[in-house]
Amino acid sequence: MVKILVALLLATIVLVSGCTTTEPEEEEMDIVDTAVNAGSFTTLVQAVQAAGLEDTLRGEGPFTVFAPTDEAFAALPEGTLDALLADEEALAAVLTYHVVAGEVMAADVAGLESAETVQGESITFDTTDGVKVNDATVVQADIMASNGVIHVIDKVLLPPSMMEEEKDIVDVAIDAGSFTTLVQAIQAAGLEETLRGEGPFTVFAPTDEAFAALPEGTLDALLADEEALADVLTYHVVAGEYMASDVVTMDSAETVQGGTITFDTTDGVKVGNATVIQTDIEASNGVIHVIDTVLIP
Repeated sequence: MVKILVALLLATIVLVSGCTTTEPEEEEMDIVDTAVNAGSFTTLVQAVQAAGLEDTLRGEGPFTVFAPTDEAFAALPEGTLDALLADEEALAAVLTYHVVAGEVMAADVAGLESAETVQGESITFDTTDGVKVNDATVVQADIMASNGVIHVIDKVLLPPSMMEEEKDIVDVAIDAGSFTTLVQAIQAAGLEETLRGEGPFTVFAPTDEAFAALPEGTLDALLADEEALADVLTYHVVAGEYMASDVVTMDSAETVQGGTITFDTTDGVKVGNATVIQTDIEASNGVIHVIDTVLIP
């Protein structure tokens, strides 16, 4: 009888011990796995891997990552992402510009104006209306990982050192492709250096079609007479920066040539006998308004 009781007791102990085994706790994911698991950072993860940064972002950290969504990468100018993926060094610079060493929670960001990134340049914070990082908006905050925290942003941040330098009036005119004759005339009149200067200038820029519409022989005669050409060109330039919103409040303006041009806003905007067909093309040293007729002093 005693043997039977002992056997029953042992069987009960085995049965109970088998029923009380506990499953292991789920391991917290690092920043990379958290991004992969989210499903909305496919491009970011691809870029991290292409730049050779995956091991770093799986490291001990902690890191704070301002993570652009797939939509943010898709909104980059055409060709930008492909160019970055083809240039590992530039790609790494862009990605590490989204990373701050240490764990910075949303509550901490509210007390900061800026932070130095792993890339070396600083990002700025603005909490007056939501939370902005440079010109990106934080759309989700405090996604925790085992080695830091992720804040989701709606734009890709580009380091200031990689931003395209704003171009002066001459370069803007060259890039536009519709001012070939104007640029040729500026160079022939010796005015290129002036219009690359500090300014600011407001230029009423005739298109190639406007120059082509001049009476036959007029352009050739101007190109052969530097002084007359300079007079005509500077008659299209006003000292100071006058945006379209300023021009519509003005009756006239004195030009760099010394004469006066008049404005008429009763039906669109006219400058002398020319119609303004495009406004507010900004340059580093002023603004261009496109006109359809060459102005003659």
